[in-house]
Amino acid sequence: MTDFWRQLDIVNPEEHLGFSVTVIGCGGIGSPTVLALAKMGCADISVHDDDRVEDHNLPNQIYRLADVGELKVDSLSNVVLDFTGVKPLRYSQRVGPATELGGVVISGVDSMQARQDIWKAVRYNPAVSVYVDARMGAEVCRIYTIQPTDPDDVAFYERTLHTDGEAQDLPCTAKAIIYNVFMIAALICSQVKKFGCGQAHPREIIFDLVTLSLIVT
Repeated sequence: MTDFWRQLDIVNPEEHLGFSVTVIGCGGIGSPTVLALAKMGCADISVHDDDRVEDHNLPNQIYRLADVGELKVDSLSNVVLDFTGVKPLRYSQRVGPATELGGVVISGVDSMQARQDIWKAVRYNPAVSVYVDARMGAEVCRIYTIQPTDPDDVAFYERTLHTDGEAQDLPCTAKAIIYNVFMIAALICSQVKKFGCGQAHPREIIFDLVTLSLIVT
């Protein structure tokens, strides 16, 4: 049995993390985030992704050599179970506008169209307590933490949405690296912890590992 005593003055899982968490996308953002959430004490986790593990996923995602060819949701669920005893619920499908979502919802997808589809399922959805959208490009990340029933938050977030054609087009060899995904997972977990503890959390975080700069709004 996991003993969380070293973190109890930071976050107590029994008191602060009793909500459900849905992570959409099990790649460079989602896979380390799910493992970190489970290690932090989140026990009710669901994961959504229809992709399979490929060789090029191994350097920047939480997968093993033996996982190549397997569904990401299956492999990630087993990895998290081995490390923590928590077995996330698995959905090997993409989230669409009609998908039923609730609790804390975290987006770790890699296209703006996928974000648009998720947002349609989250926007003004009273079952969703908070929505976290993480975006990664090389050594830079942006994390939005939104109350989806707050009109100000909705208006702010929708100003960040655009088409895939308008997104920055990075070379395939400059999209992700393992230390950046660990940083993103840490920031997401910090936002989840703040929500669970009733603490104020920033609406936008921008972190650049090239310049070691942090912008919070």
